[in-house]
Amino acid sequence: MSVKVFLELVEAKAKIASVWPFFMGLFFSYYVFGQVNWPLAITFFVAMLLFNMSVDAHDNYSDYRRATDEAAEWKKKTNIIGVHHLSVKLIRNLIILMAGSATILGILLVIETSWPLLLMGMFCFLVGYCYSAGPRPISTTPFGEAASGLTMGFVITLISVYINTYPVQPLTWSLGLKVLLISGIAVFAIANIMLANNLCDAEEDKTLNRKTIVYYFGKPVMLKVFVGDYVAGYLCLIVSVILGYLPIMSLLVLLSMPLVSRNTKAFLVKQVKKETFKYAVQNSLMMALFCIIFIGIGTILGW
Repeated sequence: MSVKVFLELVEAKAKIASVWPFFMGLFFSYYVFGQVNWPLAITFFVAMLLFNMSVDAHDNYSDYRRATDEAAEWKKKTNIIGVHHLSVKLIRNLIILMAGSATILGILLVIETSWPLLLMGMFCFLVGYCYSAGPRPISTTPFGEAASGLTMGFVITLISVYINTYPVQPLTWSLGLKVLLISGIAVFAIANIMLANNLCDAEEDKTLNRKTIVYYFGKPVMLKVFVGDYVAGYLCLIVSVILGYLPIMSLLVLLSMPLVSRNTKAFLVKQVKKETFKYAVQNSLMMALFCIIFIGIGTILGW
C-alpha cells in the first residue's frame, strides 16, 4: 500500500477536524486558566490522530464488508478497498494497530490525570466504534452529524482542556458549558462535513440502505441546515469573545466568512461527491486555520 493510498484510506484530508478542536482546548486552557501541560497535550494529540484514523479506516472497511451483491459495482469503482484492490486482512490489522496504540496512550493519560478522562475516552471509543460498526452503524442513521460534530468538536476540546487544567480546575458542568460554546464553531463545521457527505451520497445511500438525516428530511431542508450550521458556528465564536472565554483577536476569524460563503454557494448549486464535497472540507480547513492562527496569536498576546 502506497502512502497516498493509506492517506486516502484514513481520509487524511479531513484530519483537520481532529486537530482544530485540540487547539481550541489548548488556547482556552491558556487564555482562561494560564495552564498548558505540554507532555500530556502532545501525547493526547498523537492518540487522537491515531484513533481518528482508525475510525475512518474502519468506516471504509465496514462499508466494503457490508455492501450487498446489488452494490458490487460500488465496491469495485467507489470504495477505496475495491478501487485499489487492497487486502481486507491488511486493512483490519492496520485498524487494530492504530486503535490499539491509541488505547495504550489513552491509558497512560488516565494514569497521569484521573477518572473523568477515562469516561470521556471510553465515550469517544464507543462512538468511534458504533459510528461504523454493529447492526446499525451511527453513520447510516440520522444521528451521524450530531455524533461526529459533538464527539470530535466538543469532547475532543473538553479532553484537551481537562488534561491541561485538571490540577487547578475540576471538571464541572459550568466548565463543560463554556467549552461547548467555544467549540461551537468546530462542532458545526465538522457536522457539516458529514452532512455534505450524506447530501452527495443521497442516491447511493438508498442502494446501501443507509437512512441518514437527508433520507428523512430531504435535500432542500438539509441544504438550509448546511448553511445554518456555519452561521451558528460563527455566532458561538462571537458570544465566546463577548463572555471573555476567547481573546478579542478571535473576531478576526470572521474574515473567513467570505471564503466560506463562496464555497457554500458552490456546494448549494450541486452536490456531487467528486466535484463539490471538497467545499465542505475546504470550509472546515479555512475556518480551522483562521481559528488556530488568530485565536492562537490572541491567546499568546493576551488580547
